[in-house]
Amino acid sequence: MENITTMNGFLLKGFSDNHELQILQALLFLVTYIFGSAGNFIIITITTLDPQLQSPMYYFLKHLSILDFSSLSVTVPQYVESSLAGSGYISHAQCMLQIFFFIGFAWSEMAILTVMSYDRYVAICLPLHYEVIMSPRKCTWAVAAVWVSGSTCGTLYTTGILSIRFCGNRIIHQFFCDVPQLLKLSCSNDYLVIMGMVNFVAVMAFVCFIGIVISYVHIFSTVLRMPSAESRSKVFSTCLPHLFVVSLFLSTGTFAYLNPASDTPTALEFLFSIFYTVLPPTLNPGIYSLRNETIKSVVRKLLFSTKFACWNDLACYL
Repeated sequence: MENITTMNGFLLKGFSDNHELQILQALLFLVTYIFGSAGNFIIITITTLDPQLQSPMYYFLKHLSILDFSSLSVTVPQYVESSLAGSGYISHAQCMLQIFFFIGFAWSEMAILTVMSYDRYVAICLPLHYEVIMSPRKCTWAVAAVWVSGSTCGTLYTTGILSIRFCGNRIIHQFFCDVPQLLKLSCSNDYLVIMGMVNFVAVMAFVCFIGIVISYVHIFSTVLRMPSAESRSKVFSTCLPHLFVVSLFLSTGTFAYLNPASDTPTALEFLFSIFYTVLPPTLNPGIYSLRNETIKSVVRKLLFSTKFACWNDLACYL
C-alpha cells in the first residue's frame, strides 16, 4: 500500500478489506451493471429505430437512457476490475476523468428528469397546446441545454479538484473517486471554492426537484378529475415511482455532498453512495420505460419479428 499511495494516484478502499468479500461485491456490481446496461441499451435501440417512438416523450427517454448507461459505465467497471485484481489503485488522471464524467452525467440526469416532468405536465394538463409547446426544435434545444449544463458542471468541479493539494496517504474510502472523500484529503482550506460549487449545485438541484414536484402536483390534480379509474391508476402507477427514484437520487446525493466525510465511513454512507450512483440508472429503464405498454409492445414485436425472420432465413443458422 505504501508504494501505491506515494505514487501520483489514489487507493480505492471500497466496502471491505477482505479480498473474498471484494470479489463477491465485484460480482454483484457486475450483475447489476449488466442488467442496467441491457435495459438502457434496449431503450436506446428501440427509441432510435422504431417510428412509433419518435414523440418528445420517447426522445427524452432515449437521452435519459444514454445518461444512465454512461453514468453506470463511469464508476462500476473500474471498481469491478480493481476489485478482481485486488489492487484498488486508480491514477490521478483516471480519478479526474471519473469526477468530470460522473458529475456531468449526474447533473444532466437531474436536468433531463426536470424536462421530462414538464413534458408530462404539458401532455396531460395542456394537451391542446402540446405540439406547439413541445415542438421538435424546442425539444432539441432542451436536450442540448441538458448536455451543455452537465459538461459545464463537470468542468467546474474537475477544475476545482485540480486546484487542491493532496497530502498524506491518498486512500479514498469509497468505490469510486467521490468529491467528498477527495476533499477530506486536502492539505489546507483550498477546497472552499469547491464547497461553494457544491452548495450552488445543491441549490440548483433542489430548484429542479421543486419544479418536478410542482409538475406532478398539477398532473395529479388533473388526473383526479378524470372519470376513468383505469386512467387514474395508470398515471399514478407511473408518476409515483418517478418521484420516488428522483427523491432517492437527490436526497442521498445531497446528504453525501453536504455532509462532511468522516475518517471512518459507516455502512450507511456506503449504502447512500450506491443509492445515488448505481441504483437510479439501474431502476430507471424499468420505471420510466419498460413499464410503458407502447414500449413493451415494440420490444415484443422486435423479438418476435427477429425470431420469425430467423426461422425463414438460412443465414441465421450459419
